[in-house]
Amino acid sequence: MADRRSGTLLDTGEHLTEELARTRKRFARRQWARRAIAWRPILVGVLVLAVVIGLGWLFFVSSVLAVKGVQVEGTGLLSDADVRRAAAVPLGEPLARLDVDAIRDRVAALAPVASVDVTRNWPDQVLISVTERQPVAAVQVGSGLKGIDAEGVYFRDFSHQPRSLPLITGPEDIGRDVLREAAAIIVLLPPEIADRVAHIEVETIDQISLKLRDGRTVIWGSADQSADKARVLEVLLNQRAQTYDVSVPGQPTTR
Repeated sequence: MADRRSGTLLDTGEHLTEELARTRKRFARRQWARRAIAWRPILVGVLVLAVVIGLGWLFFVSSVLAVKGVQVEGTGLLSDADVRRAAAVPLGEPLARLDVDAIRDRVAALAPVASVDVTRNWPDQVLISVTERQPVAAVQVGSGLKGIDAEGVYFRDFSHQPRSLPLITGPEDIGRDVLREAAAIIVLLPPEIADRVAHIEVETIDQISLKLRDGRTVIWGSADQSADKARVLEVLLNQRAQTYDVSVPGQPTTR
């Protein structure tokens, strides 16, 4: 009888010991789980920081994504070498640190450039897209000829007058505002009138005249109301006269 009780107590003790061990293991797991939850944001933060630092090093410090070449597009009057020389892109500098605004300003300073766009072409190239000025007239400057665009900007030299461009003549000190006004008139002239123009004489911003190929003169004035002036002139040219004054399109005169 004593042996049975002793065995029963022994079995009960072993059971309690095993249950206690399991309880301790569960408690330990819960403790580790709570600690893991508590440490998780810190670990995530450390990993994110490591990634940010790694990417920062890759983009802003290392030579992996450094500038290795410069591509140029849109040139005609200028050469690609002209643009690269003016751009002075620092090869070997990390592409992300490149001062694209400074490069754009240097290229834009070239006289033939109307506009320029500079972009990073990953992983290691710089793309410079140039839009060049288009000539609308040739201007007699001293003994030479220079081309101007619609803004009245000198940007190229001509050895002789291009057949497709009208010639602007006037005082040696023609200002850019006067040239811009003359250029605006040229741009607004309808083709049927533009084809008759031999050259344009300018004195001041509102004293501009057209000299036609047949020797007749058109007093145009300023570029204001040029569309109206052109319509009036088309009618007047059917009348025999030597001079046509359309400077006030509502009151044209001939003589």
